[in-house]
Amino acid sequence: MAIAADQVVIIVGAGPSGIATSACLNHLSIPNIVLERDDCLASIWTKKSYDRLHLHLSKQFTDLPHMPLPSDYPMFISRQQFVDYLESYATHFNVSPVYNRCVELATFDENTKKWNLKVKNTGNNGDSEDFEEYSTRFLVVATGETTDAYIPEIEGLGGFKGDVLHSTEFKNGEKFTKKNVLVVGSGNSGMEISLDLANFGANTSIVVRSPVHIINKETAYLGLRLLKHLPLNIVDGLLVFLSKLVYGDTSKYGIVRPKEEGPFLMKGKYGKYPILDVGTFSKIKSGHIQVLPAIKSITGDGVEFVNGKSYQFDVLLFATGFARATNKWLKDDDYLIGENGISKQSFPNNWKGKNGLYCAGLARKGIYGTGIDAQKIAADINRLL
Repeated sequence: MAIAADQVVIIVGAGPSGIATSACLNHLSIPNIVLERDDCLASIWTKKSYDRLHLHLSKQFTDLPHMPLPSDYPMFISRQQFVDYLESYATHFNVSPVYNRCVELATFDENTKKWNLKVKNTGNNGDSEDFEEYSTRFLVVATGETTDAYIPEIEGLGGFKGDVLHSTEFKNGEKFTKKNVLVVGSGNSGMEISLDLANFGANTSIVVRSPVHIINKETAYLGLRLLKHLPLNIVDGLLVFLSKLVYGDTSKYGIVRPKEEGPFLMKGKYGKYPILDVGTFSKIKSGHIQVLPAIKSITGDGVEFVNGKSYQFDVLLFATGFARATNKWLKDDDYLIGENGISKQSFPNNWKGKNGLYCAGLARKGIYGTGIDAQKIAADINRLL
């Protein structure tokens, strides 16, 4: 067990939230350390994203504090452009994460008024005895909303004869040509992966279990601009109208729009983003992508759906999102972060807890919200020092 030096601020996570918070602290000359369980910064972007991914929001909503995205970047930037920006950003603000550090336990000591962390060093061949201890006055949880790949339990999944993978393992559709692939999950990742598979000649199907809004990126951009001047319900009503104008009656193709709640309301309330269509719907209309309802069970290579129909597949690809395990290691917090790993407090009061505990990027506000959190956290710590 190694004992690490006492730290003024410890940030857990070297994704965009952790990098931005460290940069804002460095901007104010406040010492801090970033602990990252992976071997690189922003691993979800650098190692676990598909090739065709582009940011869903325009670049004016996706840069980090004190350093805008390059002026020659397009409005909707690619995954690689964003990774390049993050690496330049970290270098510019002297953000140097300590990699291969997995936080196992964080507790608050009432006597010293500090957070004590037990951290496993996984870079030393994963030695189970290779632990380090840290203490800090201020602890920032910046582990992100997209943490651990999640695949739901489905009857018979363990006996499926084909390949099973999560979207974090998918790069492009090249090796799936002519294979029967079922994409489980109809969020933006599922829709874009389905498009990529269809473009590479896979026999592609996608499970759409519940109602979902579908709009294009230009409409989303317009909506974000209008939110600065108009009430949310008015903007949502306009987005639904434009969606109907562009896409018509999507229910004919198995995609039902929510009736009661608009796209931006659902994003803020449940973290459920509208589908920002980049060509998938056209493939659905043309029959190149088949829309199927929820799965009932799996037997061998056969999948039975709730409508009673069954089909055979070579590959099951789960674009079913992520789980967060913050509550397993973060103790002595009954205020800031819920069991789902998301801030309990509503924006804009989502970032500050008790006893020097903060969180960044856990309010379902995307990269734009991350930058706001980082600046507030740094300013508050600067005030308290």
